[in-house]
Amino acid sequence: MASMAIGVSLWMSNGIRRGDDDVARLSAKTLNLNQKSESSASRVLSTKRRLASSRAKRTVAKSVLFEEEEEEEKSKKNLRVGLICGGPSAERGISLNSARSVLDHIQGNGVSVSCYYIDAHLKSFAISSAQLYSNTPADFDFKLESLAQGFSSLSDLAEHLVSAVDIVFPVIHGRFGEDGGIQELLESHNIPFVGTGSSECRRAFDKYEASLELKKHGFMSVPNYLVQGTGVDESEIAQWFTDNRLDLDVGKVVVKPARAGSSIGVKVAFGVKDSIKKAVELILEGIDDRVVVEVFIENGHEFTAIVLDVGSGSDSHPVVLLPSEVQLQFHGSGDPEEDAIFDYRRKYLPTQQVTYHTPPRFPIHVIKSIREEASLLFQKLGLRDFARIDGWYLAPTSNISSASNETSRGRKSGNIIFTDINLISGMEQNSFLFQQASKVGFSHSNILRTILHRASSRLPHLTWYNYESSHLLRGSTTLESSRDVKKVFVIFGGDTSERQVSVMSGTNVWMNLQRFADLKVTPCLLSPSLSNSSGAFPDKTESDLDNREVWLLPYSVVLRHTAEEILAECLEAIEPDRALFTSMLQKQVMEDLMDGLKNQSWFGGFDITDELPMKFSLREWIKLAKEAQATVFIAVHGGIGEDGTLQALLDDEGVAYTGPGVLASRTCMDKVMTSQALSHLSEVGVHTISKDVKRTDDIIHETISNIWDELITKLRCMTFCVKPARDGCSTGVARLCSAEDLAVYVQALKDCLPRIPPNTLSKTHGMIEMPNTTPEFLIFEPFVETDEIIVSSKAKQQLSWKGTRRWVEITVGVIGKRGSMRSLNPSLTVKESGDILSLEEKFQGGTGINLTPPPPTIMSKDALERCKQGIELIAETLGLEGFSRIDAFVHVETGEVLVIEVNTVPGMTPSTVLIQQALAEQPPIYPPQFFRKLLHLATQRV
Repeated sequence: MASMAIGVSLWMSNGIRRGDDDVARLSAKTLNLNQKSESSASRVLSTKRRLASSRAKRTVAKSVLFEEEEEEEKSKKNLRVGLICGGPSAERGISLNSARSVLDHIQGNGVSVSCYYIDAHLKSFAISSAQLYSNTPADFDFKLESLAQGFSSLSDLAEHLVSAVDIVFPVIHGRFGEDGGIQELLESHNIPFVGTGSSECRRAFDKYEASLELKKHGFMSVPNYLVQGTGVDESEIAQWFTDNRLDLDVGKVVVKPARAGSSIGVKVAFGVKDSIKKAVELILEGIDDRVVVEVFIENGHEFTAIVLDVGSGSDSHPVVLLPSEVQLQFHGSGDPEEDAIFDYRRKYLPTQQVTYHTPPRFPIHVIKSIREEASLLFQKLGLRDFARIDGWYLAPTSNISSASNETSRGRKSGNIIFTDINLISGMEQNSFLFQQASKVGFSHSNILRTILHRASSRLPHLTWYNYESSHLLRGSTTLESSRDVKKVFVIFGGDTSERQVSVMSGTNVWMNLQRFADLKVTPCLLSPSLSNSSGAFPDKTESDLDNREVWLLPYSVVLRHTAEEILAECLEAIEPDRALFTSMLQKQVMEDLMDGLKNQSWFGGFDITDELPMKFSLREWIKLAKEAQATVFIAVHGGIGEDGTLQALLDDEGVAYTGPGVLASRTCMDKVMTSQALSHLSEVGVHTISKDVKRTDDIIHETISNIWDELITKLRCMTFCVKPARDGCSTGVARLCSAEDLAVYVQALKDCLPRIPPNTLSKTHGMIEMPNTTPEFLIFEPFVETDEIIVSSKAKQQLSWKGTRRWVEITVGVIGKRGSMRSLNPSLTVKESGDILSLEEKFQGGTGINLTPPPPTIMSKDALERCKQGIELIAETLGLEGFSRIDAFVHVETGEVLVIEVNTVPGMTPSTVLIQQALAEQPPIYPPQFFRKLLHLATQRV
């Protein structure tokens, strides 16, 4: 793919992280963005040379931080950044994810970071960076008083910041973060900060006030109506419906809080009465007392665009990066509300419910208009540093057009309408900020430091002291010339229903390992098999394995949010017309950026090149790994990645890989085999759950009432847990309390539903993700009742537990060599909705609560130690090695363990419990160290 020819130098230096056997070194290399289109159909031997040459063109920031750096090692000239997260909004969990990402990519190399947290009640704390790796603030909210330094008031926090930091980087999403609250506090104490000022925030954050600002400056806006309080005038809103040609009974509108971020509480309503009802519900729920009702846009194409200010001082120079098209996928759920909007779940949990296209599939003149108009809007609203602006490209048949919109004032882009201004955009690993930035040459560290530099430039005294090109240690990291560089292939994706979680895991592993200068880490996608692109478990015949494909991925492609998007991006990259289209846009954006950045002394250039992905058969890829003497880091959940198939193929070629071997993988993938292998341990306090395995076809064709009666007789209980016999730990797992529940579950399998909506079954539950295809076998187990643990935000009653049954659910990682596996500190799992942990609670950052280790008020120290001994015995019996995760119930007094399942390729997402457990070790093991340790264990397989 052609790219703009700009000679640039890598400017980010690499911090040095202390470890047992690892020292990260700096590396930098002058990059040239000239590339020629080339074929991807090369054979393994020739591709080895191509891979080395191609990867040599990309240098990635390899900074690795250590919170435990000695104070004397910190330069007095470091820029001291105060990172503030949390806040009172429902997006505080996402704020935690954003803060973690910012910390990972700006710490070190002249920047020292202190972390601060504001809870739901606006009480503030100075926290350890380890807390940022929690899954949700609720993991530590209840113990902050003992863990962190509290401030008596927000003013007390601000007074502390005056002397403790040079500049604040706020990452609070929603209220108090984007509404001007934190900005006003900082302004009142003359504390510099990243982002827009308080008064501009207030106008842009409130969706109703923002629409007025849009009109004021001549931009199109969506017709809307403001509801304030619960006393809604039905005749007035009915008149608004009439004025906007909406049917009073079924007119489709969007109802959303005026001041609650871009995703929280957004609903679709039909008609006047439904609109009032949903607006009042939002007010009564306490989400906001101002609710906006706006016309639902028909025949439009949604987009979102990052705006980066590359000016200096008081001069604004906003440049819009490559926008992303947001395409909702309709799966025939039968719920018009579910299918209608880009909601919180679609935004933050990778699923096929939404697809992103960067750049959009719009005509090039439309993309040009979006970029020009968004840049102008950024300036008109007085925004600073960066922002994300959402909007719509309207088709000629849209129900909203410039002809009927009085505010367009003859503006030439009458088919572009902006709807939301996000003043602190999400900064998770694969967020829009990083997706769009990587397409035009910025790594994560580069874009964040550019934003930080831009904010610092407003104050002359905030000089970037430690930026000197002489600090970069020159050296090559190519396969041929750097013999001391170890190669790592991180593989993720696959066929199973957990392939999106696999993408999150693989991306996280790749990002953490690439910080080590002595590692060359290549991300690899295991694409769906050609014979069964959507199946959960394709037949693993020789021909099927020969048809499996693996793609070696460039930086920007990894950041797509699903396996399907990554595969589509790979195919687009080698499709000439789309590649040319993207290249033209990239060139224009990069030229616009350089226009502002070329005179900035601190900017050393772009550090990501736009390379081509490369495709191999699975067997070719394994031979390539062998030729490169690479270690394979397996992050493929379920399917061939976890059932021993991939492990056997790698063993055959003598390729080192992470995690357990073939036999242990096969045993643990089959939940029945796992129970059988552990059945003899009951005398030493390790128990298994009784199971009844049934063929799904038999259940579908049998009378439901007969099956239910059989289960009661065989398992001697009245409530069951059902799960596929061979699928991931979250897919298709449900609690069944009646024959009617079983009928609903079976019907969902018959209809191939992608998910069972919340509270469809008789007992309260969250969303149940279903298998991609009907599983061959289902397992039924007695449902184990545990005591409810309540984590409350109310003062003086933050953790409550009745403890009647004395059993709790835990998840625990084990790590080490076979025969000497060591249990980490278990995490107590707290279910937020229903009795089964949902996919979100397990893997979506900001969702789900894990208490690590279990609080002593619930489990005694002795019981905890006996529990860990039982876990280690399970690992030894099953022949585990490297690392795995064991889910179980444990008795809080005796420490006895009741095994649920064993995962040999557990989730490795940024907020996974494995990371939290590693950080709970003494000394704490941070993510880069943790994943490096797993690599080390892979090379020492017994």
